[in-house]
Amino acid sequence: MTTFGYFLSCEEHGPRELVRQAKAAERAGFEALWISDHFHPWLDAQGQSPFVWSVIGALAEATSLPITTAVTCPLMRIHPVITAQAAATTAALSGGRFRLGVGTGEALNEHVIESRWPPAEERLEMLEEAVGLMRELFTGELVTHRGAHYRVDTARLYTLPDEPPPIYMSGFGPKAIELAGRIADGYISTGPSAEMVEQFHKAGGAGKPAMGGLKVCYAPDEAEARRTVHRLWPNQGIQGEASQLLPLPRHFEQLAQSVTEEQAVGGSPCGPDPEAHVQAIRAYVDAGFDEVYVNQIGAEQDAFFDFYAREVLPRLR
Repeated sequence: MTTFGYFLSCEEHGPRELVRQAKAAERAGFEALWISDHFHPWLDAQGQSPFVWSVIGALAEATSLPITTAVTCPLMRIHPVITAQAAATTAALSGGRFRLGVGTGEALNEHVIESRWPPAEERLEMLEEAVGLMRELFTGELVTHRGAHYRVDTARLYTLPDEPPPIYMSGFGPKAIELAGRIADGYISTGPSAEMVEQFHKAGGAGKPAMGGLKVCYAPDEAEARRTVHRLWPNQGIQGEASQLLPLPRHFEQLAQSVTEEQAVGGSPCGPDPEAHVQAIRAYVDAGFDEVYVNQIGAEQDAFFDFYAREVLPRLR
């Protein structure tokens, strides 16, 4: 049976509001949490970017739901050794409810400590080495590592959960999906692509879970909801590799000036029709995703949770 979760947006909301939303999501009947990890938001209009690990610590105490980073980048801004320590502590604090979602990241967040942004193929190599290193640290053994990208000198994690946190990986291109199938415990995507899920399963991910996420905008008026999406998330309509390569929110704002409302909205259901929301979510279920996470764009969070509790989640179940 499909799990339906809520996707917390660190780009749009501060830490106390994210914790409040997580509690509201659990009351509304959502069964799990995703949370994004950013240093910068995509656009200044989104307005936030709290340190995700502090927020996750609060979430672990505030709710009883499983929590997954969607996703964090353990390559540059946060070294894989420190990511491993954060993940192990979080898994111990939450009683094993934490899943570490990882990816190759965006220059938007990672360039803050290193101006050189490696090409995609190199970042995939770095991620493979980082995941192997983190799994070694999760054993609790003393680790010394001399790899192509990372050096570690006699590091040992003392605070560990009963079981190592599963590592899920996001991937959109064939090489990333192949790597996810080979090294990860599950797959993460933000599009309802049955082809990508199938590629993951064929690459070694058979029997492993796939998670998908989407953005929606509930409002009493569809036109109002569409305007909210266009104002806050026009970057949804920016195509190609820009999301990986541009370093600052102002660069995304410059590109977003040419994004139409239709392009910004894309496949995001907008407005008060529950069937529009149900159909968008079912596209992920039909594509083979085991867990589907929904993010509400904008300030109408309480109205969204009420709408989903009454009109959407019962239809999905």
